[in-house]
Amino acid sequence: MKLQSPLGLDICCLPFLRDVFREFVGTTLFLFTSLSSVVLWPHLGDQSWDTSTPDPLMAMDAVHECVPDPLHVALAFGASIALTCVCLDGVHLNPAVTLALVVGLRVSPWQAVLYVGAQLLGAITACGLLFGMAPVSAKDKLGINELASGVNLYQAFSVETAVTFQLVLCVLAVTHPKSPFFSLAPAALGLSVTLGHLIAIGFTGCGMNPARSFGPAVLTLNLENHWVFWAGPCAGAILAWLMYDLLLYPRWTGLSDWIIEFRQVFLTSPSKQPTNPQSNTEI
Repeated sequence: MKLQSPLGLDICCLPFLRDVFREFVGTTLFLFTSLSSVVLWPHLGDQSWDTSTPDPLMAMDAVHECVPDPLHVALAFGASIALTCVCLDGVHLNPAVTLALVVGLRVSPWQAVLYVGAQLLGAITACGLLFGMAPVSAKDKLGINELASGVNLYQAFSVETAVTFQLVLCVLAVTHPKSPFFSLAPAALGLSVTLGHLIAIGFTGCGMNPARSFGPAVLTLNLENHWVFWAGPCAGAILAWLMYDLLLYPRWTGLSDWIIEFRQVFLTSPSKQPTNPQSNTEI
């Protein structure tokens, strides 16, 4: 996908609109399947079974509840992101990833606005579907990100920054066309998402993706501390871009060179823009 002109001359073309639609579908699929693992489903029921039966499953005289543990949730999110990336190659699914690609001059700001809009709409759609299917007792949560008891805002921000940093760094590394792990990108990204959840679930429920936090917050009308789940991932994404593009595999000698190229690509007339910008890196 090529960088677009500041006037968005190609934004209305069919291929780009199809990309935006794929962001919507991908985010809906990813968040519906993954957030389903977080919902606390109801009791199986109060039933008195005949304890004389040799079948242990029939000897249950207790109420059971499906309560997901951190490993359960982490694996669900990791598997979901991996399979979604296999089915819809090139989607971002995460506003923080899109931000990193914008500052890396791989996606234009004008594209990013529509991508992020599609991601947020997909998040609301996914949570709306889940809201309709979830039991009444679970409708007030829907996997909303919340600070755990004893965790302050600074700690939550730091954790969200750290887990998003490793995710975006993985995105930039494995999705580069010349990466030896390019063909394994979906699996690597799934592992990265799983790792992030194993780290952050105990602190914040693991946002790592503003769209993932946005959907449940909107459906439950609970925006308490919601800014943390935007600020942390966005900070982590920018730090990962700085690490990858300026330190590990420098594309510019410094920020001044980046500013010059940013102005050349996005803030000048189309005739003065580069004809062969660097290949876009996406997930």
